[in-house]
Amino acid sequence: MEEKKTPWFKRRATQKPAEGSEKTAIPEGLWSKCPSCNQFLYHKELKNNLMVCPKCNHHFRIDSEERFQLLFDDGEYKEIHREVLSGDPLKFVDHQAYIDRLSKYREKYGHTDAVRNAVGKIGGTTCIVCSMEFGFMGGSMGSAVGEKITRAIERCLQLKTPLIIVSASGGARMQEGVLSLMQMGKVSLALAELDKARLPFISVMTDPTTGGTTASYAMLGDLNVAEPQALIGFAGPRVIQQTIRQELPEGFQRSEFLLEKGMLDMIIERSEMKRQVIRMLRIFYNPELIEQAAAQ
Repeated sequence: MEEKKTPWFKRRATQKPAEGSEKTAIPEGLWSKCPSCNQFLYHKELKNNLMVCPKCNHHFRIDSEERFQLLFDDGEYKEIHREVLSGDPLKFVDHQAYIDRLSKYREKYGHTDAVRNAVGKIGGTTCIVCSMEFGFMGGSMGSAVGEKITRAIERCLQLKTPLIIVSASGGARMQEGVLSLMQMGKVSLALAELDKARLPFISVMTDPTTGGTTASYAMLGDLNVAEPQALIGFAGPRVIQQTIRQELPEGFQRSEFLLEKGMLDMIIERSEMKRQVIRMLRIFYNPELIEQAAAQ
């Protein structure tokens, strides 16, 4: 009887490694692929370059912790308002109950919601920074996000310090319905009080800054700045194109396009962000004028 032969590729796959040999594998997370130029980048070098592609200058998204380390002097800060949590007023359920989804993200990121507030010094000036966490439900703005930013503004009024909001958001959080949309007006009114007190608000827009975030506080800064090639807009380009049935200009809703049309004051490279923020604070933050305004 003729012996049934096993195909060579199956034979090779089932062969045991020779004694003394070790299985070689590339560890996960060692390399990152740039979505802009498709270059493979050594992750350690990419991190040392502040998560900016050295080939094409693509700015990767970074989390709130990396943002705090980038802005605060010596990376030192105190997080505030961690006690603020979103509820589940609508008892919302889609593929998963909203309350379960919140629990999952809180466990994954160790944060209570899609924005973190911190107080620290930037160039020696005490500031409050609100940094949005895009990984937490797409940085969506729910009631907790609106409340935390409002409390940050109130703390600025109390301490007479500047405010910096770093936006990275897909917009309002649908699971909270109208309560989410109400945060737009709530934060905007609080910012009006900050303006009356002559306290500067610097809005930093990163990729992406869209929806209700753009339609409220992200565009209300005394200075509106952005990172290169950040997507900034209300509705997405595809939705707009399908609505108006026209071709959109090249680079539509990117930082450079908005700067050209007068919607941004400046585009700042990530490596220059802290230096430029310090420069803005020296120009716009005058404690003597603030004390005079408070006395009037």
